[in-house]
Amino acid sequence: MPVKLRLQRHGKKGKPFYWIVAADTRSKRDGRFLEKIGTYNPNVNPADINLNIDSAVKWLKNGAQPTETARAILSYKGVLLKKHLAEGVRKGAITEDQAEKKFQAWVKEKESKIESKKSSILKADEEKKAKAKAAEIVANEARTQASKKTNDDNDSEDQVTTDKIEKSEEE
Repeated sequence: MPVKLRLQRHGKKGKPFYWIVAADTRSKRDGRFLEKIGTYNPNVNPADINLNIDSAVKWLKNGAQPTETARAILSYKGVLLKKHLAEGVRKGAITEDQAEKKFQAWVKEKESKIESKKSSILKADEEKKAKAKAAEIVANEARTQASKKTNDDNDSEDQVTTDKIEKSEEE
């Protein structure tokens, strides 16, 4: 039975949420699957990916073919690297301890990149909010100055009319 690692769509209209599954290629896109390997939420920045790496490696070793998007996700999470290192262990090029150390070093580096991206996004959002708040303060100041000016003009006009009324009463 030909098996593919692919995305199965869930979520509502306009807010997709995907399960990463191992499924028979002959089944429907959102139909039966053999095993749920993880989830993928593209609605947040950076995208939220939860993946059972060992299960994904097992399916890849057994000949499952990932779709393009699933392959990109597996590569992003290090599944393809882990499979590559496992092949090196099988062939005797490296030991299992060396492979695990290489994989853990790669994971640490990848997590630091993701954290720096998240922090830069948060920093940019904070700067954007600060600029918007400063612009709002300036606009409010201009608005209050304009209203004070019109109030002063109205007060002087009121004074002139009161003077006219007083003069007419004196006469």
